[in-house]
Amino acid sequence: MESRVCPHLLQAMVERTSYRTIALLACCQALLLTNGAGLIAMTALIGYELAPQKSLATFGAATYVIGSALATMPASLWMARVGRRRGFMTGAMINVAGCALAIVALLAGSFVLFCLATGVVGVYNAIGLQYRFAAAEVATTADRPKAISLVLAGGIVGGFLGPASTVLARDWIPAAPFAGSFLLLAAYALVALAVQSRVHVPKPVIPHDSPSARPLAAIARQPAFVVAVLAGALGYGLMNLLMVATPLAMSFCSHPYGQAALVIQWHVVGMYAPGFVTGHLIARFGVLRVIVAGVLTVGGCVAVALAGNSVAHFLVALALLGVGWNFMYTGATALLGESHGPHEKAKVQGANDFAIFATMAISSLSSGALVSAAGWERMNLGALPVLAVVLVAVAWLARARRLRPQAA
Repeated sequence: MESRVCPHLLQAMVERTSYRTIALLACCQALLLTNGAGLIAMTALIGYELAPQKSLATFGAATYVIGSALATMPASLWMARVGRRRGFMTGAMINVAGCALAIVALLAGSFVLFCLATGVVGVYNAIGLQYRFAAAEVATTADRPKAISLVLAGGIVGGFLGPASTVLARDWIPAAPFAGSFLLLAAYALVALAVQSRVHVPKPVIPHDSPSARPLAAIARQPAFVVAVLAGALGYGLMNLLMVATPLAMSFCSHPYGQAALVIQWHVVGMYAPGFVTGHLIARFGVLRVIVAGVLTVGGCVAVALAGNSVAHFLVALALLGVGWNFMYTGATALLGESHGPHEKAKVQGANDFAIFATMAISSLSSGALVSAAGWERMNLGALPVLAVVLVAVAWLARARRLRPQAA
């Protein structure tokens, strides 16, 4: 009797969607994006003042991404051993240390120290991006796309709160503009620490008769993995390239910082507001169609950006960029889940996020130089071939899936 009941109870526990945990993770995502959006809104302008060469203005954003890239795989493997809650809380404490270092850098007027500080903050971002995977782990298979998109939707709060906070606290420390902004971002990380302490993500139950974990190289040869990584990495890279350059491009057009912060706010809202519906769209139309919709929406961003340089043009273009990123990123995350089993998730998720951050690092390093040398319009035109690569990859996977039943 007991041998029959226990497996059923265990299966029920495994398959139940924990909406409480998803809500807490959405709050964590909101606080993470408060830091991220606030940092992006001011980093290029701080770099423009501190950097020895103006072409290095976005280097602080690049070290932020590089810090994330270097931490991605170790953080994923470490959390597989110690658990999500402990990993998330460690990330928040690291962010507080990074913000403190940034304040010291601004007081000292040190560009090198500032870039080091943003690199430390990037570790928090790498750990925080695991929120979406944690949401998938507490949801049933059918609910996973919705759980992922709902957690990402928490970033809406960060879209408003982050840039607005940097404007509010910019002059709290008169000797160093924006030092007060980092002080406020550190306070938000402490709030995140309290929320994270309530998160409970059980380790996945792996049946004894499950197959052994495959080498990462074997997993990476699957078409679903290839397209998921391409859509996620290239989508994130393009979004980052244009987003980081926007405050500088707007300053070149004589738009004040407050207007740039407003544009970044609505960009982040565009990134995360679709989270309330993206999961439903994936369930209804399929993950590949949603990725294609994201590519086309980013194409719309390019069209608006090329049409003019007013604040309205920047705002609409960046909002469309955010929506397109959401479709591509959420779709890529859901597609990635089809390429691995529970016992393979840590290394697959780590490899996927490393590819994303490596692409973002390249885009961040080149963003300042491109917008300064080539201009805003040419940057946007350069996005079109990259979008074409994603479309070709999706078409390849769709064709492979159509042919699979015929081959069988």
